Amino acid sequence: MATTTTLPEFLYHPLSEDKVPKDSIEFDTSAPLPKRMEHVILRVQDEICAGIEAVDGKKFRTDKWEREGGGGGRSRILQDGNVMEKAGVAVSIINGTLPAAAAQQMTERNTELPPGKDLPFYVCGISLVMHPRNPMAPTIHLNYRYFEIEVGKDEEGKAKKVGWFGGGADLTPSFLFEEDARHFHTVYKTQLDKRDPTWYPKMKKACDEYFYITHRKEHRGIGGFFFDDLTDTSEETFQCIRNCANSMLDAYIPILKLRKDMPFTEEQKEWQQIRRGRYVEFNIMYDRGTKFGLLTPGSRVESIMMSLPLTARWEYMHSPKEDSWEGKTYEVLKHPVDWLKVEAEP
Repeated sequence: MATTTTLPEFLYHPLSEDKVPKDSIEFDTSAPLPKRMEHVILRVQDEICAGIEAVDGKKFRTDKWEREGGGGGRSRILQDGNVMEKAGVAVSIINGTLPAAAAQQMTERNTELPPGKDLPFYVCGISLVMHPRNPMAPTIHLNYRYFEIEVGKDEEGKAKKVGWFGGGADLTPSFLFEEDARHFHTVYKTQLDKRDPTWYPKMKKACDEYFYITHRKEHRGIGGFFFDDLTDTSEETFQCIRNCANSMLDAYIPILKLRKDMPFTEEQKEWQQIRRGRYVEFNIMYDRGTKFGLLTPGSRVESIMMSLPLTARWEYMHSPKEDSWEGKTYEVLKHPVDWLKVEAEP
């Protein structure tokens, strides 16, 4: 007898099953957390690139690099593709000494870190930005990272470390499709709810606040979820972050397939380019990851700037018509929407 699957409201398709073998290091609680996180981000990079290649028809270029001060990474770029104008998926695994200037940004948010000191550190993470050609298809950004900093020695003379997670995922459409926004948010709410039902509304609110272009008085996109300095490094939290990292293709591919071949006008392409100009402004002026990367000696500038679109546009005093599709999208960018009708507690 056939059975039917009831999908969560607004979800385009059922979420994919976790295919990682149970004997993987990702489930081995006796293994060091940094090594488990490294395995996650390298695997997820492979899976995401394969998923995008299947839609685009072109392959990612792979650049492996080493950092003089310790560690390295693997950057993958698909540029001038059939679907993607520019897409990048970068993994970094680095260690060394964090300069006081870079540490200062963290001490403002993490009181456990001693101010004004160079600190030994380790960080691993995956960062992704994809800019499609078609203005009807949205840009996606995500990153997940684990950070450790040595803050001193314990009574036995061993290194005393402070660790935390950070990351999230967000969507930036040039033209708003409300059903796409609800699908995207539902995928991640479903994963976050497994850990704590209060996380999605809090992290959605944090996302809206973080991706705000102050000098423009508008938001970069239609949000998602965002967390920083998450010092809960429990197994439950690690698995939640792993599940969110696994969900990129579920969150994005259905939207991309729906929008990548839609017709558009020259004026709509120009609007996309203007919105990408805003993307550049945020990333260069406000993004913490960009600032941290540029302040860290030996960082790979090409990987840091990977998030920038291939093309962008700035028009003097441009303002969309209020009753236009562009104007309605712009209103949402100025006034965030509670897509799933879930408000964060004060």
